[in-house]
Amino acid sequence: MKVLDIKKLEKRFDTIQVLEDIELHIERGEFISIVGPSGCGKSTLFKIITGLIREYRGEVRIEGAESRDYTQPISYMPQKDLLLPWRTLYENARIPLEVSKKPKGEHSGRILPLIEEFGLAGFENAYPHELSGGMRQRGALLRTFLIESDLMLLDEPFGALDAITRMEMQEWLLEVWQKHNHSILFITHDIDEALFLSDRVYVMTGRPGRIELEIEVEEERPRRREILLEERCMEYKREILKILRG
Repeated sequence: MKVLDIKKLEKRFDTIQVLEDIELHIERGEFISIVGPSGCGKSTLFKIITGLIREYRGEVRIEGAESRDYTQPISYMPQKDLLLPWRTLYENARIPLEVSKKPKGEHSGRILPLIEEFGLAGFENAYPHELSGGMRQRGALLRTFLIESDLMLLDEPFGALDAITRMEMQEWLLEVWQKHNHSILFITHDIDEALFLSDRVYVMTGRPGRIELEIEVEEERPRRREILLEERCMEYKREILKILRG
């Protein structure tokens, strides 16, 4: 079943055409990435899917329902972690449960196992400024996981991390995704990141943003990072770079 199905999507702000004829879909349990230049409309696309932008042309369906009529929450993590500095890690993680008015007695039973799983045990009472960049991103993703949604939208979550931490986070995210079987739409500027993580990669042009290429990454899971040096992935990279360079 298609968790997300977008057809002929267009978005214009005044005289500026931001998105044009966008068509993409996500099957349940897939990990899909979007690669494109800055300003091509990737973040606008996410805002349309989440309902933050409601005026557009075309069709956006989530779990079969038109997005404007879809009433369930969608897990969305923007580029910055947005952890509240006056709240501890545990208190930040609790926000989705507070918003959905889950009984307080259920909070610890849901949060503490994920804190353990996300490698944050022992830091429950730490404030954001006491955490490393990778730990802050894990905390933000933990909070995102606590939103009851199969569809997860991740907007360059690792873009601000150093190269080593970024690779560690990529491998960790794959482990978490495979365990929980979410359907993920992931924005990145990093071609290697997209190929390493994804089942399929959509490549967008500069504004107006269009889907110029769809690549099915035919590599078995679990993946070795060395696949990025193999000829098939090198050919994927050449195809993607050809589009990104115009």
